[in-house]
Amino acid sequence: MSCCASSECPGLRYDRNLSQPLARLRMTLDFLPSPSAENPGLFIRDPYRYSDSVVIIPPVLVRCLDCFDGRHTDLDLRESLVRLTGDLDVGEVQQHLVQTLSAAGFLEDENFRRMQDERRQAFASSPVREPAHAGSAYPLEAPQLEQTLKRYLGAVSLAPETDHLLAIAAPHVSPEGGWQSYRAAYGLLGEELRERTFVILGTSHYGEPETFGLTRKPFITPLGEATTDVPLVDWLAERGGPAVRMEDYCHSFEHSVELQLIFLQHRLGPGVRILPILCGAFAQSLLGDQNPERNDRVKQFFEALGELAEREAGRVFWVLGVDMAHMGARYQDAFSAVAEQGIMAEVADRDRARIDRINACDADGFWDLVRENRDDLKWCGSAPFYTFLKTAPRARGSLRRYEQWNIDERSVVSFAGISFSRI
Repeated sequence: MSCCASSECPGLRYDRNLSQPLARLRMTLDFLPSPSAENPGLFIRDPYRYSDSVVIIPPVLVRCLDCFDGRHTDLDLRESLVRLTGDLDVGEVQQHLVQTLSAAGFLEDENFRRMQDERRQAFASSPVREPAHAGSAYPLEAPQLEQTLKRYLGAVSLAPETDHLLAIAAPHVSPEGGWQSYRAAYGLLGEELRERTFVILGTSHYGEPETFGLTRKPFITPLGEATTDVPLVDWLAERGGPAVRMEDYCHSFEHSVELQLIFLQHRLGPGVRILPILCGAFAQSLLGDQNPERNDRVKQFFEALGELAEREAGRVFWVLGVDMAHMGARYQDAFSAVAEQGIMAEVADRDRARIDRINACDADGFWDLVRENRDDLKWCGSAPFYTFLKTAPRARGSLRRYEQWNIDERSVVSFAGISFSRI
């Protein structure tokens, strides 16, 4: 229901020439049902972490959010509030709603722009990339984290296969939900890889499409400080072209690289050396019938990364931090999803068809399957997979484990552990 601006509410008489347009509500926010039975309504948070605030909009006020579209005015909001509450005296409620949204950084106004600039500048000036998910996705303290990782990987029975191993793909889903696929991938890594630079291709969940986020910062986790291979970052930034986002702010909170790092540190030591790359979605290709490299910016980055892969062959190792399908209510599907049941059995077949193309190093065949129905499976790992297939030396993949996991009662994520060996 939209705010009505075409007619006057009974008892309301305003001069619309004096009304002020309302700032637009940021559409990059997360909008979820409130998790609290005591406080029902719409739960709003900022996934970009420009703001640490969370706000719950009561059910009666949710419809008023339509007024924050950049076109409606403060008088439109007042009329909507009167209709919804049946009370003519809504001035205090109106003021509180606007001030709450603005103070939280949820409106496209000066306060948000100030918060955005401050957060970006803070990351750019920081000498390190601090852990963003310690204490939530994994334990905050090193002893507890080591114990947890040993529980995930300590009983690894797989013999390391380092001789011809070129790359692994592992999930970036919560380790507690996906530990068996993490184990299937990271259990293959042997001590011989300790001196390699690990090129981590992670999904950029919040970065711009057709872009690649780089950073020179070392990464801190509870296990210690991992070194970023700055010479390789600089080389890639110089040749990668306009698709590169240097010191990409998304690195400050993205989990797809961070979760790979704790497993690498556990297996090979805290000082492991990395080249972290966040791969933005190839949205233009999904909307058309051309492969991603038809975009000149993407093509230039692929050429640079491919040259780096060839030049550094034998000195780098590839890690893909990737999840696959996202199905169910949380992901705007009109159905509930249960792992391995109903529609998810069909999803498993389609996932495996894509994995077959990945394992065959068939980038074009893989992308043809992704592009079907504009990727209705919502594989967030499509861009890292395709980037790897187009730029790394030719290899053959092997599926080590495939899983589906109910991230909540109505939604499922699929993921896998995959290894790649030189032909």
